[in-house]
Amino acid sequence: MKPRSILDLGKRVHLIDGYDWDLPERTGTYVIAEEQLTLIETGPSPSVPYIREGLSALSFSTDQVKYIILTHIHLDHAGGAGLLLQECPNATIVVHPKAARHLIDPSRLIAGAKAVYGEKFDELFDPIIPVPQERVLIRADGETLAIGPSCTLEFLDTPGHANHHFSIYDPISNGMFTGDTGGVYYSPLKREGMDFFLPSTSPNQFDPEATLRSISRYRERQLDRLYFGHFGMTLEVEEAYRQVAEWLPVFVAEGERIWTDGLGHEKLCERLFTLVSDSLISRGLDKNHDIFTIIRVDLSVCAMGIMDYLQKREA
Repeated sequence: MKPRSILDLGKRVHLIDGYDWDLPERTGTYVIAEEQLTLIETGPSPSVPYIREGLSALSFSTDQVKYIILTHIHLDHAGGAGLLLQECPNATIVVHPKAARHLIDPSRLIAGAKAVYGEKFDELFDPIIPVPQERVLIRADGETLAIGPSCTLEFLDTPGHANHHFSIYDPISNGMFTGDTGGVYYSPLKREGMDFFLPSTSPNQFDPEATLRSISRYRERQLDRLYFGHFGMTLEVEEAYRQVAEWLPVFVAEGERIWTDGLGHEKLCERLFTLVSDSLISRGLDKNHDIFTIIRVDLSVCAMGIMDYLQKREA
């Protein structure tokens, strides 16, 4: 296992680093140690060995896994579901109603990801294995899932990042697993004394208004914790809401300028990267910090989503 590969987040929740893009602290799998051992997110297929090793380090076997919950089925969160399921004979995949058919037949997922990631697709995501229909459990808005004698998870429909996205409320920690709707948490910066969050605006169903409505649903819960798909947990709940809500219109406005000038997503990525990096450097972050590598990757995909959103809006 690589350094910092398992984080103990308290409240019987651990996070196994999946090393997506071979980068630490980018994506991971949450482990909820309840009577029904529950995982949230699988990451892509190359992350599955880290999940297996992480479970073993936590003294769990793959046979013990009962539920694998996917906030949404973008491949960086769920591409490894079919592969992991082969190693978890007693597990069921839990997904949003709009997601199930794409797990059972992932052909459209694969095509969409190839359009975004091009020649890097195989390296990042292969293999994508279909999930048997009989091992898929659907949970809609307001529905629940008991995973222990004193723990019943609740599911909230939270579009904005994707139409097939739900978030999972955990009553034991009074926390919400937000997938990508709640934004991206750059948790390595916590070690620099910074809490830094950005919206996640990747293609092809990004909707800024829906994102803000979903965040309002989080606020209504008066949560103590947010668990992010990228990456980790924060107790600074209101700060996370504030930063995502502030950056979101900036991202869209910059996209509108690029769109008006007839330029592409590459130019938008560069513009967003300049704004974000200038903001962090003004707060005292070294301009050569490793986090900028991850931020650039994220903003490249975010820029594609914003331009896709604007194209659809103009159509």
